[in-house]
Formats: sequence, C-alpha cells, structure tokens
Amino acid sequence: MVQRLIELGAARSPRVVAAFRSLPRHLAAPEVDIAKTYEPEFAAITKTDENGVDISSVSAPRVQAMQIEQADIQPGMRVLEIGSGGVNAAYLAEIVGNQGHVVTVDIDRDVTQRAADFVKATGYNRNITVLTADGEHGAPDHAPFDRIIVTVQAADIPPAWIHQLNEGGRLVVPLRMRGMTRTVAFVRDGERLVSDGFELCGFVPMQGAGENRVRLLLLHDIEGEEIGLRLDDHPEPDAEGLRAALHAPRVEAWSGVTLAGDESKEHLDLWLTTVFDNLPLLTAKPAARARGLVASFSPLGIPTLVDGDSLAYRTVRPTDDPDRFELGSSATVPAPRRSPSGWSSSFRSGTGSTAATAHTSRSIRRAHRTTDFPQVALSIGRTRGSQSPGRSAEGAATTRPQEHIPPTATGGHEMSAQQTSPMPKTGTSYAAEATSDFDLNIEVLASAPVVPGLLNDTGDGCTATCQSACSNSTCG
Repeated sequence: MVQRLIELGAARSPRVVAAFRSLPRHLAAPEVDIAKTYEPEFAAITKTDENGVDISSVSAPRVQAMQIEQADIQPGMRVLEIGSGGVNAAYLAEIVGNQGHVVTVDIDRDVTQRAADFVKATGYNRNITVLTADGEHGAPDHAPFDRIIVTVQAADIPPAWIHQLNEGGRLVVPLRMRGMTRTVAFVRDGERLVSDGFELCGFVPMQGAGENRVRLLLLHDIEGEEIGLRLDDHPEPDAEGLRAALHAPRVEAWSGVTLAGDESKEHLDLWLTTVFDNLPLLTAKPAARARGLVASFSPLGIPTLVDGDSLAYRTVRPTDDPDRFELGSSATVPAPRRSPSGWSSSFRSGTGSTAATAHTSRSIRRAHRTTDFPQVALSIGRTRGSQSPGRSAEGAATTRPQEHIPPTATGGHEMSAQQTSPMPKTGTSYAAEATSDFDLNIEVLASAPVVPGLLNDTGDGCTATCQSACSNSTCG
C-alpha cells in the first residue's frame, strides 16, 4: 500500500510515509477483508442513513495521505480533526508524536465509539482525544490548533474553525462549490484565509448545524438505470421537460482536443462551472448508459448545462490511438424549437440542443488552450432571512467559484471569513473580518428523492480514476 501511495504522489514526506507504514488500519473495519482495507483507493463505508446515503466511512488511504500532505503536519503540533473514524486521527498522532496532540470530533456517537475503540486498540489514545459533538463549532475547550483537517464535505466554513486556528495555521477542508468538491488547503493570514492548493475528492456530507446537502432531482427512475441531477444552488429545472429530453435523439459536437487515458478532467470541470451559471451535475447508473439514455456517466457526476427542457454535457470518444480520447459534448432536446434557447449569443444560430453542444465544445477547446486554469475565490458566509431552496437571498454571500480571480500577492487566493455584501464581480478578490454573528440558513431537503449511488461521493478514493479520460471508455 505505502509503495503505491508513493507512486501515486499521495505520500511524499518521510513522516507521512512512516506513519502509513506503522498503522494496522484493518482493525478499523473488521467486517472488511484485510487486504481490501490496504488498497489505496478503497473507502470502507461504516454507516449509511435511512435513505442509503453514506454518512460515515474510513477514507481511502490515498485521500488520507493527500489531505495530510496538504496540512503539512509537523511534530509537536496540536491538530483538530472534524469527522472521526480513528484511522486518520492515528496517522496524525503518529506524526505529531508525544509532544503533540490530536482532537477528533464527530456528531455521531456510534462513530466516535468506533474511533475510540480503534485508537485504544492501537495505543494512540495517549495523545488523541475523541469528542462527540457538532464539528460546526470545532472544539473550543481544546483550542487553539496549529492545523484543522475536515474529513466531511462542507458547503461553508464556519467562523469557529477560523477563530480556533492559530495565525499561520492550516485548514484543509473538502469544500463543495456548485456541487463539485475539492479538498482545499488554506493558511490563516490575520483575519482571512488564503488558499495555496486544492485536490479532487469525495466525502460523506456534513451533519448537524452545518448540514446543507445537495438535492437530487430524479429524471429516470427505472431500478438499476436511474438518472438524476444534483442541484446545489442551481435554479429549479424543468423536470418534465428534461425527463422527455432523455428519450430524444442526441446531438454531438467534438472539440478536436484529446486526452491521454490517465489524464484527469477535474480542472476542466472546475473551469466549466465558472463559465456557466446553471451547471448541475448529471449522475447515472451504468445501465443508463448501456441503454443509451446518456452518453456518459461518472460516480461523481458530470457538469451539465441545463436550459429549459434541454441539457448538454461533456463526453468522449475513442481515437485511432487506443490511449487517447477526444473530448466533446452531447445534447438532447425533446423537439426542435421555434426560437433559440438564449444560453448565449452563440446559440442564436440553431436549436438550443445543437447550439449548446457547439458552445460547450468551444469552451472545452478554450479551457484546453488555457495554460493557467481559473483561479478560484470563495465567499464564505451565511445568508440572512428565509429563502427558497437552492437560492441565495439578495445581498447574501454564497460559496461559489468566480472565473479568473487574480491571485493575491502571496500567490494564493483570498477567502473571506465573512462576507455580507453581494458576491463580487468576476475579476475581484476580497477579504473581510471574521465575526461570530452569522445567521444560519440550513437547507436540509429531506423530502427530495434519494437513490443510493446517485448522491454518494464516497468512493473517496475512486475520484482519481473516475475523472480520467480512460475511465470514460467504460463509465464516463
């Protein structure tokens, strides 16, 4: 396992390599085959909710190593882990040593009991404290911390995490932006957070006060071949129109851009979500593609341009080179329109379906030519007052990427600890003072349909291969 983590570039520093060699991680998931627990991309699911959504897991070794490297853990540090499991806390404890300390917190007592049992069995309870509490509030009685690592998907950054982080400390958090999750590394610089890197990832959703789950709109409900849209701050779509579109002929356009079989499309997807406002994620079961209902699918979802009763999304096709695939877009629309869709002026020459496809392909070519992928600035705040699900109140800040945000003087990207003015226009960056008077706006859409597999991102470790071009020959 460790050798493979080194080859993947997930474990780089000697301390991380040594920690991963020292721990019997299989003890955390006794119900799983021992060999399986040491596979770099395997995440052991330890708990699901009543709808079949994964809510607790032992993350894949590759993802754990990746986050720990992002955090740059040093001996003697005090580290807060939000989201327990036992294994990751033990790795952290091994690195900080006897002079350091790790606090791991989870809202679920079953999870913390499992974590406590693991750290006791492995002897790490000497420098690990396991707490059952809502991670939204951090661990104020044990603060401050040199590092905070979040191992659950977050739609926001609460002020407690910032206040409990030492100056110059690092916060590593899987942050969801318009449905796409990246584990982002931030450094506290006074009253602001500055990012210096991000990685593709998938994690179980946050629970408690910070819960704000993605909503699933089910478009095709035949068992085994379900298709849905993951909505995260996106406009409410024309559900019936999109259901009809799935059975309409597809129009395809090709970009001329090819990718190697092991080349990830994660940067392209993040770039596309800065270009288009209405780009939810299309998710589907493998049988849906086999039946021809969709041209592509991915366990993490595919960015999909939605307008009225039509949709367009990226796809690939083989080339003469067996290890290269051409990027393109596929679109569907129930019937020819009498007027263009209006996605942009580029669409005025034909039906929404054809034009969307061509425009998406041009965007793919543009992204491919861009040597610098878009910088991402994030506005973190809480909206005030009531609002419709998935929409931000006027003047409220939301977590969303902005295209071409310039880097700060330090080379990173600014993030405000609180932003109560409207979202800045493209091309601006900002920082604001951290305060604790946020009004919570929790959108828990419990009534939305849930299909196991369409809302789970926890093949934590599958993300590397699911977003590569080669996987699209079979799954996306």
